[in-house]
Amino acid sequence: MLFAAILLIVSGQQAVGDTATIRVIQNDRGGYIGARAIEIAAINAQSTRIELRGNVCYSSCTMYLGVDDMCVSPDTSFGFHGPSRHGSALPASEFDHWSHVMAQHYNTALKEWFLQDARHTISGYRRITGAQLITMGYPAC
Repeated sequence: MLFAAILLIVSGQQAVGDTATIRVIQNDRGGYIGARAIEIAAINAQSTRIELRGNVCYSSCTMYLGVDDMCVSPDTSFGFHGPSRHGSALPASEFDHWSHVMAQHYNTALKEWFLQDARHTISGYRRITGAQLITMGYPAC
């Protein structure tokens, strides 16, 4: 199920009286990059707010950092690694393509670090805390 990691949906009022949807993402260990990119485009088109909370946000979950209206919990651990096919290395052209699809969802500082360093981790994760992401310019929840 695509939205299995979405544990809570609440509505709130914006200043003009429109209803805003907030999704809280918790303990999401990732999934398919292409599917996540499509989901994020839909989230942005619907002006949904994403709050990244919980213990972990790993792999393609980190692409939620590219949502237009999002925030991160300082206590959440974000895990980054390069694209793979069920843990197996991709051919170089696919690896480069999917790395850039992921990276386009990150701000400049995180994108540079990911492309130069973290994407070369295939087994395991390179971890950053939400607090570290906040110092890199991401908004805190």
